[in-house]
Amino acid sequence: MPLTDFSIIESTLREGEQFVGAEFTSQDKVEIAGALADFGVEYIELTSPCASPSSRTDCARIASLSLASKILTHIRCHMEDARIALDTGADGIDVVIGTSSYLREFSHGKSIDQVIEVASEVLTFIHSQAPEIELRFSTEDSFRSAQADLLRVYLAVGELEVVDRLGVADTVGVATPHGVFNLVRTLRQLTQSDIEFHGHNDTGCAIANSYAALEAGATHIDTTVLGIGERNGITSLEGLIARLYATNPDSVRTKYRLHQLHDLNQLVADKVEIEIPFNHYITGVTAFTHKAGIHAKAILNNPETYEILDPADFGLTRYISIAHKLTGWNAVQDRAAQLGLELDPANLRAVTRHIKAMADHKRLTLSDVDELLHQWADAVNGSGEEASTATQEARVA
Repeated sequence: MPLTDFSIIESTLREGEQFVGAEFTSQDKVEIAGALADFGVEYIELTSPCASPSSRTDCARIASLSLASKILTHIRCHMEDARIALDTGADGIDVVIGTSSYLREFSHGKSIDQVIEVASEVLTFIHSQAPEIELRFSTEDSFRSAQADLLRVYLAVGELEVVDRLGVADTVGVATPHGVFNLVRTLRQLTQSDIEFHGHNDTGCAIANSYAALEAGATHIDTTVLGIGERNGITSLEGLIARLYATNPDSVRTKYRLHQLHDLNQLVADKVEIEIPFNHYITGVTAFTHKAGIHAKAILNNPETYEILDPADFGLTRYISIAHKLTGWNAVQDRAAQLGLELDPANLRAVTRHIKAMADHKRLTLSDVDELLHQWADAVNGSGEEASTATQEARVA
């Protein structure tokens, strides 16, 4: 399956609400849902309407907004949950039940046979009440479940012919890309249903696992803005976009309004009262910052030398840091040009050496460098003995 044929299920308003700092008001949810739809995600997943009275009201409210994205809600494999979800008007219902020995023993207490029985009952009921609704069935803690158990459950659900999509969930972040690929590929060979992957980031593999799922034939990937969620969260929207852009930028540019990504990140960061991490994919403050002289020279000649993502596609700009001992004269020359200053190569190299020497002894700022460049240019472009003296003083200062 080509990596252009996929959909994002954006779960900031479901999984993201499980982030320790998330306390979304009803208006917050409407605002975030609108921003996600404007960005272009295909689906928006909302917290179960059974979670609280406001969750039920909010789900129905957002489902009624006629957003460009399809609205999903996420429920346990319970008949009462299903009845409530059907009343919200959501475009789809995501049903989940645990299949690992941990969850069967310490969560719902059901055997695999009982899991199949209750899943069949709930899924058949939903389909009978709303055959047009998009229905997903997912196991929970899929990667700590015995594969024989998983396949029994998936094949039994498939035989019902009521489900549009099967989900696999790395609920605790234990999976590896290889393991994800193999499970998704196996399901792809055994079923005609779409396949959704939900991956937690406890071991830092969420993005790689999501990409492996797509390579194996998955059709839907769950994300949240900034990767927020339970514990360390799940695959971040920005990380998945970065990974897919690096593979096929034209496809990603076509599917999503990339210029809106930074504002979307900032919106959610403000709502949950955190900063966008400095090294976050695409939108972190250092994402397009270059420091080492050898990097700066190449970037100035051709940005693709050290950038696989074009910041302009995201409405951002690159930054070349020059106020440090690793700077190079090409970067200093570029900064001088930005300031409208003219310095010949010999003086550029000399002022660069001076910046390096100063940086060995104290932390510099861009203002320090700009001031030095102005002083140097004034000295070089002065006249007579005064200019010569000033140049010499600047060189030895």
